[in-house]
Amino acid sequence: MNIKHITLATLFLIPAAYAADKEPMDSMPMDHKSMNMPMDHKGMEMQMGQKPAGQTATATGTVKKVDTEKGTVTIAHGPVESLGWPSMTMGFKAKPDQLQTLKEGDKVEFEFSSKGMDSTITRIEKQ
Repeated sequence: MNIKHITLATLFLIPAAYAADKEPMDSMPMDHKSMNMPMDHKGMEMQMGQKPAGQTATATGTVKKVDTEKGTVTIAHGPVESLGWPSMTMGFKAKPDQLQTLKEGDKVEFEFSSKGMDSTITRIEKQ
């Protein structure tokens, strides 16, 4: 096969590949059960480009690091069933007055608001 044949074959196949890529989505079966998308007015807000409201949850854990300069506290927390989260260690945003009372090793119970990858402590108490 020479370069002319390869070029001709490519020219004939590109439109076919493009057409296949543009196949309507209604012919593709989709399982929406695992998507966990609300179908009320909040879902409409998300479709219209507005930011989704944060979810609030409560957890318990151990303070691993306090960073007053960044305004964060790192906590190793147990599962957060209301959000479907497993146990993990993660950083949370917090107010300066909340951070002042915390130190590494403190056992805490806390409430936080989670918006995507941003989680902010709304209440925190030492146990």
